[in-house]
Amino acid sequence: RPVTAADWPAIVAKAKGQTVYWNAWAGDERTNGFIAWVGQEVSKAYGITINHVRLRDTAEAVTRVVAEKQAGRESGGSVDLIWINGPNFLAMKNQKLLYGPYVEALPNWAYVDITKKRSNIVDFTVPVEGLATPWRMAQVVFLYDSARTPAASLPRSVPAMIGWAKANPGRLTHPTIRNFLGSTFLKQALYELAPNPEILDAAPDDAGFAATTAPLWAWYEELKPNLWRQGREFPETGPAQRQLLVDGEIDFYISFSPAEAATGIANRQLPETARVFVLERGTIGNTSFVAIPYNAANSEAAMVVSNFLLEPATQARAQDPRNMGNFTVLDLDKVPAASRALFARPDGVPALPTNAELGTVLPEPHPAWMTRITTEWEKRYVR
Repeated sequence: RPVTAADWPAIVAKAKGQTVYWNAWAGDERTNGFIAWVGQEVSKAYGITINHVRLRDTAEAVTRVVAEKQAGRESGGSVDLIWINGPNFLAMKNQKLLYGPYVEALPNWAYVDITKKRSNIVDFTVPVEGLATPWRMAQVVFLYDSARTPAASLPRSVPAMIGWAKANPGRLTHPTIRNFLGSTFLKQALYELAPNPEILDAAPDDAGFAATTAPLWAWYEELKPNLWRQGREFPETGPAQRQLLVDGEIDFYISFSPAEAATGIANRQLPETARVFVLERGTIGNTSFVAIPYNAANSEAAMVVSNFLLEPATQARAQDPRNMGNFTVLDLDKVPAASRALFARPDGVPALPTNAELGTVLPEPHPAWMTRITTEWEKRYVR
């Protein structure tokens, strides 16, 4: 049965003394540090221990749960919590490997934004249905140097990029389409140019793909000759793109981190005058989740940790660029007034956008669109 709010006191009581084996990708030291901090806090507040099982790839944890199911291990599983999203969440949901639904029983669920941040309840077009807790957001922004390029001169829509690029030839690029930021650049354009963006919620058939992407390819044909190096070569990664901005070769670039300007300044990778902007109609965002496997040995403690991740103070700490710089999944209008101030832009960090400045978050299209766009782009432009 679904877990309900009435179950919560018993869950907290049973969680005391449990150890949560949190399986999480360990490739980012700031995130690892944040998980360690969460461990200290839930130990003090709830008597729960967190053991960070460091993964190179989330699929490792999914594989372990699948193996346990095949071996008939229906309880006492080795994985209590997984940092998950996208295809791994879909795979676990389809194979009924997830515990729950439970998220509506979490006291802090009341603060989660389920209207303006749809990716908190629909993960890459897959309805979450209470089987995973959102805990941090990424959203497309564009980064520029305000000392060199006035904010008012920048294009605020995908169609406007054509006129801007013609007036400033060679000053814009995107990473190679094989890099997720390169394909995201095209997905962002597709959102604004598609005759009916709702079609992006489902996998395309051949006719639908051709009709929906026709305006995208027409736009790109016009843009490409005005890109950096006439669109004949592309930076391989996000950091390579950032270097082109620092070297004065381009005027703005795409990023999936709203805090990139603030963290880049702090790390001395970007000038003090770096800033971010978004497009008027919104930019693509996605949410990272934690989920509990169906056979978790310590599901009560895993739920308490999930609820702690949604505490306004925890979310504000995660958003601070001195920690992770990941924007909140909460609706600040729902958060108690006393906690709202925690989300104010920190003093001395003018490059961090406010939650309001990030505007509308557009949902990710169905994953099949990204795959097909990448293939089609390579067919057209890789000689």
